Amino acid sequence: MAYSPAALLWSSLSVLTKERYEALMQVYGSLEDAAKHLGGELLRGLGCREETVHEALTLADAFDAERYASALEEKKIRFFTFVDAEYPSRLLQVADPPPFLYAKGDLSLLEQPCIGLVGTRGMSRYGRRVVGHFVPDFVAAGVVTVSGLAVGIDAEVARETIRCGGRTAAVLGHGLGMVYPRGNRGLADQIVEGGGLLLSEFPLPKNPEKYTFVARNRVIAGLSLATLVLEAPEGSGALITADLALGYGRDVFAVPGEVFDPNYAGCHALLKKRQAMLADHPASVLRELGMVAPVAGAPAFMPQSDDENAVYAVLTAMPQDLDQLVGRLRMEAGRINAVLTMMELSGGAKNVGGGLWVRG
Repeated sequence: MAYSPAALLWSSLSVLTKERYEALMQVYGSLEDAAKHLGGELLRGLGCREETVHEALTLADAFDAERYASALEEKKIRFFTFVDAEYPSRLLQVADPPPFLYAKGDLSLLEQPCIGLVGTRGMSRYGRRVVGHFVPDFVAAGVVTVSGLAVGIDAEVARETIRCGGRTAAVLGHGLGMVYPRGNRGLADQIVEGGGLLLSEFPLPKNPEKYTFVARNRVIAGLSLATLVLEAPEGSGALITADLALGYGRDVFAVPGEVFDPNYAGCHALLKKRQAMLADHPASVLRELGMVAPVAGAPAFMPQSDDENAVYAVLTAMPQDLDQLVGRLRMEAGRINAVLTMMELSGGAKNVGGGLWVRG
């Protein structure tokens, strides 16, 4: 895939926010023309600090767009900007989406209902049980879980999602040229192999820093219909994600723990301030989001044809009408209707009224 050398260059510098990107467009009209004027004066005009100006110009002098594009191809990583059609629509709705994204895996899953599941790195046994309580029902409902691939709750969310046959998106606080922590490299491979996604706004060689994890949290919140805090002490980064989600007008849920447990002090603070809704069961979270929770104990549906497999893949607990299904499947309406009728008889689809369909 051919990428704009100028877009690759600006991404590698890690200096553009949405506001700065728009300022460049207003003055120069394109990243290509802006790159021709790249220098200290331009960067200072964008508000970059002197240290950042020096680092950016050093990187720009050494940057080889062709070599960088080859590295993307070799690692099977896709690159795009927020003016590209592939950019996640839900993330575009927030005030500060990253101008550039790198993706490895199935990017289309971000158009499915996504819920951010976040929590502490110091996961307790109770926290592990909480993950096992929520993730299976979310997977059964067709929800994509979103987390950060850190140790603790993040990694457990990814593992449990894969174990249940679901798909997960991991947003990384560094470039996709590495996996941090190293112990999660195998898990990252499993995510992609299982139809999931690794996502980052940072250039390939970018190392993790404190600010990159905060930036990562806003992407998790922006991609998700809601954020569920599974286990969080005071000062946890999961609370930053919750705060960002609230700022974006998204729902926040928190799981309660024992009143004496410091690992749940952050969750209890969210509940006490009424910034989060109580999450005691996955069905209650799904209902709050307007989804139809799957029937407990219902036998797993097995598609009997390629058409059933395709339709089932886009059905979720979020009701969709026929026009939405046509748009997502690129299939004729009559054909989809016939498939839905057969799936309803075998328990794979359910008509919830008003021409709206969910998974059975």
